[in-house]
Amino acid sequence: MGSHPKDVVITDEHPKTLLYQKHADYIVGYSKKKDDYEFTMTEHFRMSGMYWGITALDLLNQLDRMDSTEILDFICKCQDKGSGGFSPSIGHDAHLLYTLSAVQILVILEALDKVDVEAIVKYVAGLQNEDGSFSGDQWGEVDTRFSFCAVNTLALLKRLDAINTEKAVEFVMRCQNVDGGFGTRPGSESHAGQIYCCVGLLSITGQLHRVNGDLLGWWLCERQLPSGGLNGRPEKLPDVCYSWWVLASLTMLGRLHWINADKMRVFILATQDAETGGFTDRPGDMVDLYHTLFGLAGLSLLGESSLKPINPVFCMPQYVLDRISVTVQIMST
Repeated sequence: MGSHPKDVVITDEHPKTLLYQKHADYIVGYSKKKDDYEFTMTEHFRMSGMYWGITALDLLNQLDRMDSTEILDFICKCQDKGSGGFSPSIGHDAHLLYTLSAVQILVILEALDKVDVEAIVKYVAGLQNEDGSFSGDQWGEVDTRFSFCAVNTLALLKRLDAINTEKAVEFVMRCQNVDGGFGTRPGSESHAGQIYCCVGLLSITGQLHRVNGDLLGWWLCERQLPSGGLNGRPEKLPDVCYSWWVLASLTMLGRLHWINADKMRVFILATQDAETGGFTDRPGDMVDLYHTLFGLAGLSLLGESSLKPINPVFCMPQYVLDRISVTVQIMST
């Protein structure tokens, strides 16, 4: 494979092994820098940031380094008394994205009893529209991400009965394109992040047979560039977060072996910061919690033995799903 105008170059100076302890120290350190500029500027998605950090630490077998009392106190204060949903931070509006993050954390920490679960179920169900789609919040924006968040949240709570799953599936299928991929809404272009959300929803609802695994698997494999990294759609730069969106989708489709795993691993490891710990979107950029989780999650899917196995649908350690007996559908090739 020759050079590619939308790619990066991996050199001998980039890390070649997993900097396991540095990543754990980076995550724990991040949570303690409450006056730091970066911490202050991420308030509008704090709940998801906590989920990324907690899940990453759990994959690294160091979850016990987090202050669970402080975490649970924050989550409880973010549950909106009126709607039942969760906000990204105290004093903000509730949204499906942060409601899912809150539930994921509560399930990992075995602390669902600390919140009003029935209110969560009512909140999620109330956001389903007549056509089966979901709004993200009371303001009404529709996106297949929100469909996935809703179904994911209710599956973790064992309350999928609260929504019309048949209509939810029908809406997602209307978002499928001729290339096999899925977009945000009917007619929107295919994007790897949306594909993960739609395939995940079909996996949870047992409807994966409605996807052409070969066609979609081919589109996803085409995202791999000469560097080994993956992009989210054609003509874009690789980004380590797609190590999750694409690899998880291929895993659900039973076609993870279709990509070059060795080159993929080299790219992910090259996005580590050898000094601070943490992962970046691509080699040489600034680290953050988001890319740190998805870098580790991608390596877990590729079989990295020092990390706990991860579930490809819920992006949570597999033992957590085993503990609450939640199963997903995986396609066979």
